[in-house]
Amino acid sequence: MKKGFSTIMSAQFFSSLADNALFVAAVELIRVAGGADWQAAALVPMFALFYVVLAPFVGAFADAVPKGQVMFYSNLIKIAGCLMMLFGTHPLLSYAVVGLGAAAYSPAKYGILTELLPPSQLVKANGWIEGLTITSIILGVLLGGQLVGPVIAPQLLGFDLPMIDTGIDTPPEAAIASLILVYVIAAIFNLYIPRTEAPLQPLSRSPLGLVRDFARCNARLWGDKLGQISLATTTLFWGVAGNLRYIVLAWAAAALGYTTTQASSLTGVVAIGTAVGAVLASMRMRLDHATGVIPLGIAMGVLVVGMNFIGNVWVAVPFLIILGGIGGYIVVPMNALLQHRGHNLMGAGRSIAVQNFNEQACILGLGAFYTGMTRLGVSNFAAITTFGLVVAAIMEMIRRWHASNLVHHKDEVERLLAIARSDRH
Repeated sequence: MKKGFSTIMSAQFFSSLADNALFVAAVELIRVAGGADWQAAALVPMFALFYVVLAPFVGAFADAVPKGQVMFYSNLIKIAGCLMMLFGTHPLLSYAVVGLGAAAYSPAKYGILTELLPPSQLVKANGWIEGLTITSIILGVLLGGQLVGPVIAPQLLGFDLPMIDTGIDTPPEAAIASLILVYVIAAIFNLYIPRTEAPLQPLSRSPLGLVRDFARCNARLWGDKLGQISLATTTLFWGVAGNLRYIVLAWAAAALGYTTTQASSLTGVVAIGTAVGAVLASMRMRLDHATGVIPLGIAMGVLVVGMNFIGNVWVAVPFLIILGGIGGYIVVPMNALLQHRGHNLMGAGRSIAVQNFNEQACILGLGAFYTGMTRLGVSNFAAITTFGLVVAAIMEMIRRWHASNLVHHKDEVERLLAIARSDRH
């Protein structure tokens, strides 16, 4: 890997670590304040909100400004969201602001990979970045759970600044305050990310022009016979993964009687499986064989339903590792294929922005769907069953879509696969 790759990885690790720990702290903040269950479930779609709303702008911004600077500014926005929580703004609104920072961060984070590395290293690089991201998820949810738990929280609350009343009086508030320091560490790494030789693309001064440009990029990627399948698959995967963080917390509370701190460890278990799957895929899968993982997506939806039949933690742990492993094995080659097609069709930042728009729209849609079921009084078990069946059905539709492309657009698909095959060398 080229010089600078480790700096990008370090910045991503600490930023993602704080994002995931903050999610657990925000869930606990709502619980301590007496908020309804649906409000905690709504954290997931609220985080995705600005990904969807600002998608036409963040990709173009990432292509117009050095990507290290974009990532630095994004972490400052995340810090602002944390401060809003501490100063009394509703957690849903504050977490949406953190999502705004993440929305700006992502096109730069992934876009710089296509600028820094040759196509032959994209699958390997995605394996590294996804594996490290998953590691940060594991440690992040564990960190968040411990920060609001009975061991560390009293120590944080016992720390006082002389002559200053911070107003931090609860475990989740103390956790959020400490996570600001983690975002600061990530921002410092951002300052050392190298400039690539890729030319900057001028940012249009017309918001309407950016929207039109984004719409064209979105249509172009969906019109590509490989891009559309990889985009649909990664969109669904992240829609599931984004909501699974809360679903596992809710399931662990209902099935095992776990507290937020205990349940956060099981969310980490899913991430362990995802990391293993991501590493295996990076070693075994080739760019031109990426579509072979599509049937595993159907199994992922079925396994989500299977969570309802587990009431023992010793069965739950290996089950959740397998569930996460399937997801990790799916997302790495499909993500790499999507980046490859996007980079060939448009700028790296715009391509990632299109990807983020669709993936976060799926998180938003599935999250709103699950939140709606919760608000209507549907039990956790019934909501999880419905969620899993919907995922399996959509993945089957994607499988049939790709099969149809192989029949009706065989020459085009083979040409695109040949490009991916030649770019491996």
